[in-house]
Amino acid sequence: MNINKSIIDQRINKIIIDNPQWFDDITISKDKDPRVARAFLMLGMASYLDIELDEAYTYLTDYGNDAGVDGVYIGDANDTDFTVVLFQSKYYMGKKMENDANFEENAIIKMLYALKLIFDNQAQITFNEKLNRSIAEVQTLAYDSYLIPQVKCVMLSNGIKWNTIAQQKIESYTKENKYVEFDFFNHDNILNYIQSSKSIKADLKLNGKAFTETLPNFKRVLVGKINVAEIASLLELHGDNLLERNIRKYLGLNKNRINTQIQETLLGDNKENFYLYNNGITLICSKFRENGFATDWIVKAEDLQIINGGQTCKTIQQTIQNNPTNDYSTSFVMIRLYEIDKEDQQIITDITITTNSQSPVDLRDLRANDLLQKKLETAIGDLGYAYKRKRENIFQHSDSIASSVAAEAVLTIWRENPHIAKYKRADLFGKYYEKIFEDINASQVIIAVLIFRFCDNQRRRESLIQIYQHLPYSNYLMAMLIGKLLLKKHNLTLNGLNHKNFENIKSFFEGQKEILFDNANAIILDILKIEYGGNYLKIELRKLASTFRKNEIIIEALKKI
Repeated sequence: MNINKSIIDQRINKIIIDNPQWFDDITISKDKDPRVARAFLMLGMASYLDIELDEAYTYLTDYGNDAGVDGVYIGDANDTDFTVVLFQSKYYMGKKMENDANFEENAIIKMLYALKLIFDNQAQITFNEKLNRSIAEVQTLAYDSYLIPQVKCVMLSNGIKWNTIAQQKIESYTKENKYVEFDFFNHDNILNYIQSSKSIKADLKLNGKAFTETLPNFKRVLVGKINVAEIASLLELHGDNLLERNIRKYLGLNKNRINTQIQETLLGDNKENFYLYNNGITLICSKFRENGFATDWIVKAEDLQIINGGQTCKTIQQTIQNNPTNDYSTSFVMIRLYEIDKEDQQIITDITITTNSQSPVDLRDLRANDLLQKKLETAIGDLGYAYKRKRENIFQHSDSIASSVAAEAVLTIWRENPHIAKYKRADLFGKYYEKIFEDINASQVIIAVLIFRFCDNQRRRESLIQIYQHLPYSNYLMAMLIGKLLLKKHNLTLNGLNHKNFENIKSFFEGQKEILFDNANAIILDILKIEYGGNYLKIELRKLASTFRKNEIIIEALKKI
């Protein structure tokens, strides 16, 4: 067996052993164990989306009658569009695993058919309930909020990419539907993600004149220009490991106006002006040595990372991959290379944040070294929990709290912004960072996370959803209400919740959470009854999803506490 496939196979079997609760609904036979396929799907989703496994579990839709859509991730919504990622997974065993099977053509056809149904709001959808609810949320964003869906269909497998016929079918569909893009992600990609922390040594071949300077703080800087083909080669050689510190996720050519303009310039008549049109690329390294001549430089860099311009680099790479015969000899881009000690994390953080300030980004890893985050890590640890300031490529146990989950929980419950926490996750460590983390203590964070996780578990209980169909859409609001009711039960303000009464509050919540849930649910049902009358228990899913995106329902709910 291929070594990469073997490593991934070991990893997914460990996922099954460590987390049996994720596979309770699966029937195992003597000849077949479907748990393996789901574990691979979850690992692939977690790697592709750069999230923890337990979050990936919440996006599963592989419960039969799913039209080949095994997972649905709905990203943040902005003023004009939102992201939808649809996953389909094929885990091959036996000879197909050994012989590198192509991703199946029929599976591509199924996904194309599913796309037509998902984005046709007049179609009769008869998928499984989990997928139906996800589709309703997508449709309410697309048709009720007039946002443009930017769709990526990710085909996961432990084999190789689809064949030429399947590619032709994809191209025929995406030519007419430019908001859709297909991507292939396999065992090699997953392993690259898991091992993405390795150090990179690289040679940069610069063109024309460049200059270096040592700054007063003993840090060095080099500024020069490089041909776009060199950038593409650099990414082909080192992959996305070069972008590990880069905080702006690559959106793809169909997802971003700027990226599309970059491609058009490289392929158009103004390609020689690319240098003038582009803001350039910023890199850091722990050390660089240059062999500078009048017109050409060879720069050897250690611990190289791209911290700004990641989308430019990826778009250059994809454009050249798709158009290999085009002449790129006159297209250059400016680079700024900073030599910074590996231990000087604060200056790396500051440079990355400031150079990426022109667009919304996920700053979680960069904020990880903030004093606020370090203090929370210590204080939360003293209360018996592990606070994870940075993302990790492993499953977090119940006594671990990821900073991203803490941010969502605090913004939802204590800051009374459940709709923002759900649909603006990319801004949690940027625009809303101070609002979330200033004047918050460890006890408040832990209690918020416990409430948030409980409500998230409740929204997955099919027996409850059959009675209260609002649960998949109301769980953020539900968490806020439970937090407020919990404080009210103890006659406390938020400031009164601290380490002195933490154990008492926690114990009360664990013992009374079902009652608190029922009380919060009664408030929500009362609001729905006023809004929709006698049919408040059987509201059309799209309308229901839209209801819980509005600020008005939050205001009404708070009045009833």
